[in-house]
Amino acid sequence: MLVDLLIARWMLVSDTPISATMKYVKPGTKTTSQTRSPFAWVLYLLECENGSYYAGITTDLERRFAEHVFGFGARYTRANPPQRVIAVKAFPDRASASRAEAALKKLPRSRKVAFFAA
Repeated sequence: MLVDLLIARWMLVSDTPISATMKYVKPGTKTTSQTRSPFAWVLYLLECENGSYYAGITTDLERRFAEHVFGFGARYTRANPPQRVIAVKAFPDRASASRAEAALKKLPRSRKVAFFAA
C-alpha cells in the first residue's frame, strides 16, 4: 500500500513524526456529510530546497506532503524537493480551492505568503 510505504520512508528520513491521527480511508469508501469536514479542501504553499515556492490543493495535506517529499507528487517537486509547508488555507469545496490556487499562482513571490492571511 502506497500510504504505508510513504509513512515507513518518512520515519526513516525525518525527525518529524507523522500525526498519530492520520487515517487511511479505503478507495471507493463513501463518506456521509456528517463525517465530512466543512473545509474538505486545503490550498498549501511549500518552500522547496532551491528556495522556490510550490502551491497545490489537496484533501489530505500530510499524505500529499509525504508524496512530494518521496517523489510521488508533482513533477516540479520531484526535481525540487520540498523542505517545509509555509502556509495552509482551508476551503469548503474543490472549485473554490482551485480558484484560490489559480489566483495565488498569478501573484508575485513577495505577496504569496500574505495571500494566506487574507
